[in-house]
Amino acid sequence: MLKQSLSQKLLQKLSPQQIQLMKLLQLPTVALEQRIKEELETNEALEEGAPEDVDDEKLQDEEETQLDDGVEEGSDDNDNKKDEFDNSAEEEIKDRNTDDFDVDDYITDEDVPYYKSNANNSSPDDERTEMPLGASVTFQETLLVQLGMMNLDEKQKLIAHHLIGSLDEDGYLRRDLNSIVNDLAFTQNIHTTSDELLQVLQVIQTFDPPGTGARNLQECLLLQLQRKNKDNKAIQRAIEIIKNYMDEFSKKHYEKIARLMNLPDEYLKEAMQEILKLNPRPGGDISADAKTVQHIVPDFVITNHDGHLELTLNSRNAPELRINREYNEMMEGYANSKKHDRSQKEAILYLKQKIDSAKWFIDAIKQRQATLLHTMQAIMNYQIDYFQEGDEKLLKPMILKDIADIVGLDISTVSRVANSKYVQTPFGTFFA
Repeated sequence: MLKQSLSQKLLQKLSPQQIQLMKLLQLPTVALEQRIKEELETNEALEEGAPEDVDDEKLQDEEETQLDDGVEEGSDDNDNKKDEFDNSAEEEIKDRNTDDFDVDDYITDEDVPYYKSNANNSSPDDERTEMPLGASVTFQETLLVQLGMMNLDEKQKLIAHHLIGSLDEDGYLRRDLNSIVNDLAFTQNIHTTSDELLQVLQVIQTFDPPGTGARNLQECLLLQLQRKNKDNKAIQRAIEIIKNYMDEFSKKHYEKIARLMNLPDEYLKEAMQEILKLNPRPGGDISADAKTVQHIVPDFVITNHDGHLELTLNSRNAPELRINREYNEMMEGYANSKKHDRSQKEAILYLKQKIDSAKWFIDAIKQRQATLLHTMQAIMNYQIDYFQEGDEKLLKPMILKDIADIVGLDISTVSRVANSKYVQTPFGTFFA
């Protein structure tokens, strides 16, 4: 017999912002830079640069205001509807303070000869301590060189540049074409269609290495097989297998493929050998060659000033990020517009989502900096004798709970802070 009952449960759920912060905490400096780069690429509302000088209290008041918009949709039900939007962008732009500078301060009529400002204090016998770095061409650079040889108009070249920049390190285009259409419209003011994007993508798919620009593994393998000699019977069978029996192939149901295609084992083996020669990661080889030797980048720096220890965070952990000015201007334009149709409302909702996401990311970066410094400061104070003398015998037994109790954070948070981090001391750089 079915029954209905009421019950209370106490649950703890992390918000998306908290999850984002937890993920950022465990990233070392180099990985953080890559994560910020990815966020800049996916969120057009976020850009690098010092934040604008805006009154925080005024911004907070503006964020609480909303734009009431009554839009007629042709029916009585929609006459009294109101659309509420964030009004912070409108006042933020009005209150921006920009400092003008005089260009003449950077121009001088004095032409100083080169020999007066150049000094050469080295001799041929001096030991050279420079560390040579290998130079290589990235995967995207290889494709851009080939793009320059294509007979495309200006718009198609701009689209091709965007598509090449959207390829991942394996050479795949993971993003949906319809989403890229929206990206081009918002970021570059290029109005196109998915069909036009597909035409340009097909041009990129003719580039080397074969398989570049594929949207999935099946398309990648087909692009490579179509470059081969199609008169070869084994190639023809391989194309048919990938095109019509990709699911069976991925699950290694070779007997089923042979039965459906009515193929002898010998012919099936020949086709499989051709498929196994293909590269499922066409961009992987070039991307691997482009990677140079990575040196250790310390996340923390401890300096000793006559017995007084000073802890600083690597400046690369504190990037300057801000909201894109163009997005704020779009919000201002919408606020000043008297006529709001459905398409404008959808666009402003998209803008608001991007701006909110950018604000969350900036706040998460700031919280990450504060948490890292607070936790590492506690570790340094706990092991102060060691960091002053550098003698390993002065190290005290220490576990995560010891530091967690001091800083008032959860053990898992302290673990994320210490994970994959390096600290530079007067006695060397050590893994946390």
